[in-house]
Amino acid sequence: MEKYESKHVRIRRPAETVYNVLSRFDHLTPILSQHVEGWEADENSCSFKAKGFPVKLRIVEKEPFKLVKVTGEDGSPMDFTFWLQLVGVAPDDTRMRLVLHVKLNMMMKMMVGGKLASAMDQIADRIAEAFNNAPV
Repeated sequence: MEKYESKHVRIRRPAETVYNVLSRFDHLTPILSQHVEGWEADENSCSFKAKGFPVKLRIVEKEPFKLVKVTGEDGSPMDFTFWLQLVGVAPDDTRMRLVLHVKLNMMMKMMVGGKLASAMDQIADRIAEAFNNAPV
């Protein structure tokens, strides 16, 4: 398994608030349903199409206000686990990092490895930006 980590980003919200939104796929419906095709979600699973490919995700572990682990369901094109880690530094200061563990063959690693590393930072930045720009 390869490991790709995002940089740490700062979110100006309590860790509890960030966790409560990101630990339930159905809370993401207002945001993601506009950006992907066929979005369906409940608390712990979701499905959608990304560039025509069906994707099914499932939350496999939660630790309140600290951790959410997501994996691909059967039929996923890759074997992976995605971790969202939170650390509450102060009441309105949460640090977040994303970690992707993915099984890639050597060819795929050469083709997409660098892109995955930069994508992790971009996703972390977008999540932080969404929280930091949202009305209180």
